[in-house]
Amino acid sequence: MAVTAGKGTKAWIIVVGALITAVGFPCVFYQLWKLCLSDYSDELRGKAVQQQMENTIIPAKRGNIYDRNGNTLAQSATVWNVIISPSVIKQADEHKAAAETPMAQKVATHLSNILDDVTYEDVMKLAEDTASSYKRVKMKITRPIRDEILKAEEEYGLKGIDFEESTRRFYPYGSFASTVLGFCNDENMGAYGIEAYYNKTLSGTPGRLLSARNAVGNEMDYDYKEQIPAEDGRSLVLTIDEVVQHYLEKAIETAVIAHNPAKRISGIVMDVNTGEILAMSTKEDFDPNTPNQITNEKGLERLNGLSGSEYKEQLGQEQFNQWRNKAVSDPYEPGSVFKLVTLASAIESGHARESDTFYCSGVLEVANRSIHCWKTSGHGQETLAQILVNSCNPGFMTLGQRMGAETFSKYFEAFGLTERTGIDIPGEAESIYHRVDKMGIVELSSSSFGQTFKVTPIQMITADVATINGGYLLKPYVVKQVLDADGNVVESYDRTVRRQVISSETSKMVASMAEKVVSEGSGNGAYVAGYRVGGKTGTSQKLDQLDENGQVTDHVLSFFGFAPADDPQVAVLVLIDEPELKSAYGSVIAAPVVGAIMSDILPYLDIEPKYTEEELEKREIYVKDVVGQKPHEAQSIMANAGLQGRLMGSGAEVIRQVPTAGAPVPKGSTVILYTDEETETPLVEAPNIVGLSGTETNKKIVSSRLNLRIVGADIDEEGTVAVSQNPEPGEMLEIGSVITVNFVNQNAAEDISNSDEPVVPSN
Repeated sequence: MAVTAGKGTKAWIIVVGALITAVGFPCVFYQLWKLCLSDYSDELRGKAVQQQMENTIIPAKRGNIYDRNGNTLAQSATVWNVIISPSVIKQADEHKAAAETPMAQKVATHLSNILDDVTYEDVMKLAEDTASSYKRVKMKITRPIRDEILKAEEEYGLKGIDFEESTRRFYPYGSFASTVLGFCNDENMGAYGIEAYYNKTLSGTPGRLLSARNAVGNEMDYDYKEQIPAEDGRSLVLTIDEVVQHYLEKAIETAVIAHNPAKRISGIVMDVNTGEILAMSTKEDFDPNTPNQITNEKGLERLNGLSGSEYKEQLGQEQFNQWRNKAVSDPYEPGSVFKLVTLASAIESGHARESDTFYCSGVLEVANRSIHCWKTSGHGQETLAQILVNSCNPGFMTLGQRMGAETFSKYFEAFGLTERTGIDIPGEAESIYHRVDKMGIVELSSSSFGQTFKVTPIQMITADVATINGGYLLKPYVVKQVLDADGNVVESYDRTVRRQVISSETSKMVASMAEKVVSEGSGNGAYVAGYRVGGKTGTSQKLDQLDENGQVTDHVLSFFGFAPADDPQVAVLVLIDEPELKSAYGSVIAAPVVGAIMSDILPYLDIEPKYTEEELEKREIYVKDVVGQKPHEAQSIMANAGLQGRLMGSGAEVIRQVPTAGAPVPKGSTVILYTDEETETPLVEAPNIVGLSGTETNKKIVSSRLNLRIVGADIDEEGTVAVSQNPEPGEMLEIGSVITVNFVNQNAAEDISNSDEPVVPSN
C-alpha cells in the first residue's frame, strides 16, 4: 500500500528548508567574507604565495684578496649548482611512449656519467620526491662540466635539469700564504684565516629572485618575477708582499727538508716602523683550493691503517693541525730571543748601565737551585754588551734580580706580553706567564732569560721590534686597505702605536749591542755582506715535555734578526719547533735561515748595501749575460768581471751559460759557456758538505766542478762549519752550477738555556 505525505508534512518540510536557507546561507557567506576580506585572509594568501612563489637566493660575488702590489692571492669565479626538479621529471614521464625509458632513469644515467662523486642511485633517490621542484645534485661545477650537461640535455631530450649560479673561491698561488689567507667552505663562507676574520666584508649581501610557479612546478611568465640584485663583497689589499712572502717560504721549505721538525717551522717578516706584516708563513701547510687534503707526510703516516671513527677523528685533528697558523696561535717558550726585552727593561728602569760589568762562573745558585750558563766553564768578566753577545744566563739573571719581580713584570706587560697583539688574524692565543704576586726569585731568574713562560711568535717579534725601533710597541696588521667593487679605497689601516715603552736612546743602545751578536757572537749565521744586521739567537727547552727520567728532550730553535742595525727597517723571526737533530742550537740552525731571508729581501726592499773594504774584496759578482756573444768576447767579459769563462763546443757564439745571467757567485767562479747544441752537458752529483769546515767545503765543491756561494760566517775563520746546503746532496747538477752553503762559527754558538731542575711555569 502506498504511503503519501499529508499536507501537514509537506508544510513542515517547507518550513525547515526555509529555516536552513535563512540561517545556513548567511553562515556560508560570512565564512566566505571572512576568508576573502578579513584579517584571516592575509594568512591564507601568504600560504598560497609561499606555495606558488619560489624564492631563489642570488649569491653575492666574494671580494678578492690582493697583496700590497696588486697581485691576486684569492678570487672568486662563477660556478653552478646542478638542480633537478622531480615534479617536472614526473610530468615528462606522464607523456612518454610505453616503450620509452623513464625520464628519471635517463637523467640519472647521464648526470652520474658526467659528474664526479655522483652515482646513478643518488639521482634516482632524489627523483623519488615527485612533489618537489628543487633537489640539489652537486655543488660548484665549472663551465666545461655545465656545457657537457647542456649538450646531453639537447642530445637526449632530458627534462627537469636546471642550474643555480654560484661562486667558488680560487687561490692562484696554491699553498702560498695559506695559513694567513685561510680558505672558504662549501657555502663560500670564510672558514679560516683572513677569509674568516674579514668574512662579512668579503661576502657582500646576497640578492633574491622571486618567481611564480604553476600547479606542476613550472615557472610562469616573466611578469611574475621580481629580482633583488646581490651586492658584491669588498676586496682586501694586504700588507703582505708577494716577493717577500716567496723568499720567506723558500727559506722555510729548505729548512723543513734539512731539519725535519716534528712540529713545523714558522716565520714572520715585519716592517719595524709601521707594524705591517710583510710576510708570514708556517710550513708544512696546505693548499686552500683543496684544504681537506692532508699534505703532511707524518700526518698521512698517522692516518695509515685507521678506519671508521678512529680515522675520522684523526683526520679532523690532522686537518686542524695543518690549517693552524702557528705564528699567532701557538704559545712557546722563547728562550734567549727574549733577552733583548730584559736588556731594554733593565737599561730603561735604571738597573743597568753600559759601563756595568758582570762575572760568570758558569752557574748561579738561586734559592738552592743551580741554574747554569750554556758555557758551563763560565764567561768570566763581561760587560753589559758582552752578556748579550755571549748570551750569558747568569748575566741576565742578575739583571732580572736587580729589577725585582714588580719592575720586571711592569715592563713584561708594557712590551705587550700579557695581552694579545690584536692582529687581524683569527685564533690569536694568549700568553702564559708568572703573575707578579706569584713570582718568586726562581721564576724571576728563569724568566729573565726567556724560560718558564710562553708567548706567541707574533707577541715575541712585536716586543723585540719595540726594543730596536725607538721603543714603540706597534699593533701588527695584515690588511692595508678595503676596496669597493669599482676598486675605490673605502677604508685604510695605518700604523697604530700602542705605547712607547722605552726611550729612543735606550733603543739605540740595545740595537747597537744586538748588532754585535751577529758581527761578533752566536748570530754570525745571519750575517749578510754589505748590511749591518742585528739579532738574537734562542734555544729554549720545552719544560712541559719531560721524558720518563724528568729530562727535557725537545727544544724550539729561533732567531730574531733586523736590519740595518743603525736604522732598523725590517725584522724577521724564525722558529723551528722540535728539529730532528736534538743537539742543535738556534745559532747553528735558525740564524742561517734568517740570514738567507735577509740576503734576499734587503736588496729587494731597496735597502742600500754599504760594504767594508774587506767585504768588497769578498763581494759576490752577479754573472753577466753573454748569450749571443762571440766565444772569446764572452770570456773577456767574464774575466773583466773577475770570473772565468770555460768554453764548451765549437760554435761561433755562446748559446747558453751556466750559471745563468744574474746569478750571484764569488769572485773567481767558473761560468760554463756553451757554443753549440751538440755538446753533451756534463752532470755531477752535489757533494754532501754539511759538517765540513770552510776550507774543506771549498775544496770539495771546486773539485766537483761546481761553484760555491757562501752565506753566514766567514769561511776563513777557525771554527766555521757548513750547516746546510742548497741543492741537497746527491742531486745531479750541470757543471758550473752554484751550491749555496750556510756557514756558522761554532766557537760562538750558543748552547741551550738550562737548569739542574726544570722550573714549570705557573699561571
